[in-house]
Amino acid sequence: MKRIAFLVVGMMLILSLFAQERKYSTFYEQRATLFEELPVTSKDIIFLGNSITNGCEWIELFQNKHVKNRGISGDICMGVYDRLDPIVKGKPAKIFLLIGINDISRGTSADKIISEIAMIVQKIKRESPKTKLYLQSILPVNDCYGMFDGHTSRWEMVKQINDLLMSLAVEEGVVYIDLYSHFVDRNTGKMNQEYTNDGLHLLGKGYLLWRDIVKPYVDQK
Repeated sequence: MKRIAFLVVGMMLILSLFAQERKYSTFYEQRATLFEELPVTSKDIIFLGNSITNGCEWIELFQNKHVKNRGISGDICMGVYDRLDPIVKGKPAKIFLLIGINDISRGTSADKIISEIAMIVQKIKRESPKTKLYLQSILPVNDCYGMFDGHTSRWEMVKQINDLLMSLAVEEGVVYIDLYSHFVDRNTGKMNQEYTNDGLHLLGKGYLLWRDIVKPYVDQK
């Protein structure tokens, strides 16, 4: 009986240590390892980010086989940084980056978020200098649904980060795309409820708006 108890305790310790060593979620690992196997070419246009990017059918939205989804639900700035290699190795034509809202939910400061996005920008510029990089503003959020409290309760921080993001784009010589002003309810400063049903993620109408905003950049030669 004691031997069984020791075995159970030992297994629990091993599982605990394994969980502590896991840097990102199982979903992150599943999707990131898939992306490692999928080729990126110099003709490709990459949409890179978290669940908001992950949730869209970009190829169908743009009717363009070169537009590829590299979003991972739950991803953070350093998660994107850590999986850049298979992307920059292919020297894509364009990268559209949207990241940061999950970092907000973790209590990360605005300055820290911007410094980590700067790391992403600098790595892309260094390892794939011909890639055109677009920094998309973080979308507004809305706490009226009582969901994703860690994200939506800090809704005022989004504007602060976007102001810093705009400055970063100028400093690094990349294009800043203002999504925020198109999605925000100007009376409340929160996400317009036309575009979301949980305060964080987008409805179909929201993705159509996003497409219309970035389409000139996607189509630009």
